Amino acid sequence: MPKTSTKNKKNTLKKVSKEELIKKANKPAEDAMKMHPFYKGKIEVTPKACIRTYDDFAIWYTPGVAAVCKDIHKNPEKVFEHTNKGNTVAVVTDGTRILGLGDIGPEAGMPVMEGKAMLFKYLGGVDAVSICLNTKDPDEIIKTVSYLEPCFGGINLEDIEQPKCFYILDELRKRMKIPVWHDDQQGTATVCLAGLINALKIAGKKISDVKIVLLGAGAANIRIGILYMKYGAKPGNLIYVDSKGILHKGRTDLQNHKEKWHMCQITNKDQITGGLKEALVGADVLSAASTPGPDVVKKEWVSAMNKNAIVFVTANPIPEMWPWDAKEAGAKVVATGRSDFPNQVNNSLGFPGIFRGALDVHAKTITDEMCIAAAEALAKYAEKKGINEDYIIPLMSEPEVYVQEAVAVGLKAIEQGIARVKLTEKQLRKSAEEKIFRAIKDTKMRMEKGIISKFK
Repeated sequence: MPKTSTKNKKNTLKKVSKEELIKKANKPAEDAMKMHPFYKGKIEVTPKACIRTYDDFAIWYTPGVAAVCKDIHKNPEKVFEHTNKGNTVAVVTDGTRILGLGDIGPEAGMPVMEGKAMLFKYLGGVDAVSICLNTKDPDEIIKTVSYLEPCFGGINLEDIEQPKCFYILDELRKRMKIPVWHDDQQGTATVCLAGLINALKIAGKKISDVKIVLLGAGAANIRIGILYMKYGAKPGNLIYVDSKGILHKGRTDLQNHKEKWHMCQITNKDQITGGLKEALVGADVLSAASTPGPDVVKKEWVSAMNKNAIVFVTANPIPEMWPWDAKEAGAKVVATGRSDFPNQVNNSLGFPGIFRGALDVHAKTITDEMCIAAAEALAKYAEKKGINEDYIIPLMSEPEVYVQEAVAVGLKAIEQGIARVKLTEKQLRKSAEEKIFRAIKDTKMRMEKGIISKFK
C-alpha cells in the first residue's frame, strides 16, 4: 500500500465566486505588464569562469584559446569538455501556438521562451537560449534547427502548431545526435503519467485495467496516450474525443492526419461513437487537454464514470470543469493545470530535471523510457512524502525532485546505451545537486546583493 499522509495538502479545495477567480487570474498579467519592462526580459549572459585580472583574457580568448580549438578539432567530443555546449539548450518556436493565444508570431513568443529559459536555469541549472524563428515552413525549421547542433547540448521545441509539430520533432530526432524534445508533447505526457501513477494508487486501480478517456487529440494528448500505453494501458481501453466526437475507424475525415488516424486504428476497442458524454460512461480516467472551461465537461457526465474516478482537467487558465464540480460528481482524484488548486499538473515539473539528467550524461536523445523513468521518479518522490487525494504529484517548490528526476533519466540513458559518458548514481546525484542548487543560490545571492534590482 502507498504511504499516505495529510501533511502535504497544497490547497483547500473550495468554491469561490466568479469575481474572485477573475481577479486572481488577472493578477499575474497585471504584474507581468509592470515587471517585464522594468527588467527588460528575464535572462542574461554572465561569466561562469574566474577573471582574476585582465591577463586572464589571454587564457579565455586569444592567444590561449587556440590550443583548446585545436584539441576540439582533433577530437570533436572534447567540445563537451572545453565549452558550455553540454549545459546549453535552445528553446525554439515559430510562434504559431503561443500558450492559448495561437499564431501571434515569433516576436510575441519571445517572453514565453525567455520564461522557459528562466525555469530551465532556476529549476534545472540548465543554460537555455530563446530562439524564435521567422518562418512557419516545417522544412525550413528543421533545416535551421539542424544547423544549431554544434552549439547546443539539446533542443526544446515549444509552442509549434499541430500537425507539423509531430513531423518536425520526428525529423529532428532522426537527424540530430543531441536530445530534441517537444515539451507540449513529451513534457506534458511525462507529468500527466506521474500524476496518474499515484492517482491510480489512491483509487485502488491498475493502469492495465482502466478505461481512459482523452478529451482533446492535439499534440499534448496524443503523446499522453502514447506514454500511458507505454506504461501499460491497453490501447483498446483508450478512447479519444476531439472537437467532432469520438475517434474510431469510421472517422475517415482524419485519414490525412497521421497521428489521429493511427489512434483511430488502435484505440476504442468497442468502436463507441458519439461525443464525450458517451465516452465517459463506465470510464475510470478522464485525461483532458482541450478547450478552457468551465462546463466543457458536465457534472452528470462525470457521474456516469466508474466509482473512484480520476479526472485530470488541465486546460488553462480555466480547467474544462471546476474541480469541486468533479468532486461533487463522484471523482476520487482531481488534477488541474492551475497552481491555486490541489494537484497541479505542470510541465515545469518535468523538463528541467529531465534535461539535467540527459545533459549530464551527454545523451544523444530522450526516449520514451527516459520519460517514464522521470515520471516514476516524480511519483515516488510524492509517495515517499505521503500521497493523498490532494497530493499526488510534487510541487515546483520542492527542488530535490529535480535531482531525483535527473538521476533517474541519466541512469536510464546509460542503460539504453545512448549516453556518451557513464556516471554512477552517486556521480549523477552530485552533478545534479551542484548545478541545480548553485542556480538557486546564485539567483538569491544576486537579489540580496542588489545585482538583480529589486522591483518597486
